[in-house]
Amino acid sequence: MSNIILKVEGMSCNHCVQSVEKAVKELGAEGKVNLANKEVDIQFDETHVSLAAIKEAIEEQGYDVVG
Repeated sequence: MSNIILKVEGMSCNHCVQSVEKAVKELGAEGKVNLANKEVDIQFDETHVSLAAIKEAIEEQGYDVVG
């Protein structure tokens, strides 16, 4: 399992939190958003999903992954 914290711009409410966490979960990863810090802590199995796919899924929800 890998763990990474990504900075995500554009999140401002609980709906944003749910959208990001759901997008990550649909890929088979687990994500926990910290709205105050605009971060998402993601645990994933790199043999099943790539970091690039996770970033893309978040960006498809309308948010900008900046780190």
